[in-house]
Amino acid sequence: QVQLVESGGGLVQAGGSLRLFCAASGRAFSSYAVGWFRQAPGKEREFVAAIAWSGSSRDYADSVKGRFTISRDNTKNTVYLQMNSLKPEDTAVYYCAARRYSWSIRVKEYDYWGQGTQVTVSS
Repeated sequence: QVQLVESGGGLVQAGGSLRLFCAASGRAFSSYAVGWFRQAPGKEREFVAAIAWSGSSRDYADSVKGRFTISRDNTKNTVYLQMNSLKPEDTAVYYCAARRYSWSIRVKEYDYWGQGTQVTVSS
């Protein structure tokens, strides 16, 4: 089991950047794949990015490819989401989630979730 806490959200102007952090506690964190998801008001939670336990494999939603980068540092029990060229439509609460070994784009396949961090992108 792992516990996840997101941080790094805030208010940024369109075109700017933010780096989100997902800090994990618990044993065997390096064996968990981690995904980032986001949920805007009135919308379903959607997949953003995911990374394999080793960090060697990654996947991104089409809407963020080329702009966002997911990475992890297992020695620090931390997963990052670097968000560049932010757009107003990126505004959402961002969540990190974990599941054992292999990543998934499906919300229901993740076992552990953080509480979320708000990202607001202004025009």
